[in-house]
Amino acid sequence: MPVGESSGRSRPDACPGALQVHEAADGLLARVRLPGGAVSAAQLRVLAVCAAELGAGVIELTSRANVQVRGLRSPEIFAGRVAAAGLLPSPAHERVRNILASPLSGRGPDGLLDVLATAYALDRALCARPRLAALPGRFLFALDDGTRDVAGLGADVTYLATGRLLLAGRDIGLTVAPDTAVPLMIDAAEAFLDELSTDGPRAWRIRELPDGPARIASRLRDAPSGIATRPPDGRPGRMDAPPASARRPCAGRIAQRDGSVAIEALVPLGRLTSAQAGALAHTGHAVRLTPWRTVVLPDLSPGEADRAEQALAAIGLTTDPDSPWAGVTACAGRPGCVKALADVQADARRWVHGLGRAPATPVHWSGCGRRCGLPRGQVLQMIATTNGYEEHQE
Repeated sequence: MPVGESSGRSRPDACPGALQVHEAADGLLARVRLPGGAVSAAQLRVLAVCAAELGAGVIELTSRANVQVRGLRSPEIFAGRVAAAGLLPSPAHERVRNILASPLSGRGPDGLLDVLATAYALDRALCARPRLAALPGRFLFALDDGTRDVAGLGADVTYLATGRLLLAGRDIGLTVAPDTAVPLMIDAAEAFLDELSTDGPRAWRIRELPDGPARIASRLRDAPSGIATRPPDGRPGRMDAPPASARRPCAGRIAQRDGSVAIEALVPLGRLTSAQAGALAHTGHAVRLTPWRTVVLPDLSPGEADRAEQALAAIGLTTDPDSPWAGVTACAGRPGCVKALADVQADARRWVHGLGRAPATPVHWSGCGRRCGLPRGQVLQMIATTNGYEEHQE
C-alpha cells in the first residue's frame, strides 16, 4: 500500500478544539467534539448562547458530526461554559475524541446494535488512557450499527455490528465481539502510536503509514488479549461494507423498529444560526448530528413528530428529501478563510435558490484548490479560481 495522499508531513497536526482554537480570517474558531454526534437539548442550548454572545452567531456542523463556533471573542469563557455543560470531559483528550456513530444507533430497519452506548464507552476508555492524548486530531473512530452508513467513511478504526473491524476502511480479517469492541479499538489506536516513527515522516492517519492497516492488524493479532482473530480459513475476509459513497441525506420521517419515529432534517450548507440552534434545543428532544451535516431527532411519537416537523420548518430546516439543499455542501470560503478566492457560501446559496429540486449528483463548492470538506464518492465540484468557478467531477 502506498504511503498515502498526505505522507511526509513536516508538522504536528493542528486541528482546532475547544481549548486549542484556530485563528481564522474571520476570528478565532473553536471545535467541540460530540462523540456519536449526540448532544442533549441543554447542551445545544449552551452552544447556541455561546455562538450568540461570544461568537459570530453561527454553529457549523462538520463532516465528523462535531460543531464549530466562529468569531470567538473570549475563548476562555467559551471553554468554561462548554466544560460546565459536560462537553469537555478531558482537557488533555479534547481534540482526539473523534467518534462517529450511525445516527439511528440500531433503531432503523437494518440496525443491529445500539452503537451510541458503545460510543460513550469508547469515549470514556479513550479519555482514561493518558498516552492516547497524543493521537493526531485527524484520527477517527467509527461505530456502524449494521446500517453501513458510516462504514464507508474511511475512519481509521471502524467497528461493524456484524462483528468486523476495519482499519483505514479496509476489512483485513479482524473479528470482534460486541463486548470486546472498545478494548480492541483502543488497542488499535495504541498500535498506531507504536508504529509512528520518531525520525521519519509524520502521519496523522493509518492510511498514511506504509502498509498501515496490515501493520496495525499484525500488532492486534499478536496482542496477549487474543481478541482479534483471522476468519476460520486464515485468509482476510472480504470487505463487509459498501464502497465509500456520497450519501444523500435521507431527510424526512424514518420508521423505527420499536414503532417510534425519527426525523432527519437538512441544514442548509451545514450552518445553524444561534437562533435556529436555540429553537432546536427548545423542542426538548435529544439531537443527533450526522456526518452529512443534518440533524436527527429520534424516538418521537407520531404526534411529537408532527410538532417537530412544524418546528423545524418554522426555523428553516427542511424535511423534504427532494429539497434543492439535499447534497449541496460548501467550505467556509471568504471571509472565513484567507486562502479562499470567493464567498462560496453566498454563491452556493444563490445557485441553490435557482433550483427546483435536489441536484442529481451531490455538489460541493470550494473556495480554492484544497477543496476542504469535499465529501467522499461521486461529487460535482465547483472550485473557485481567479477567473470564476471551474467544474470538476471525479
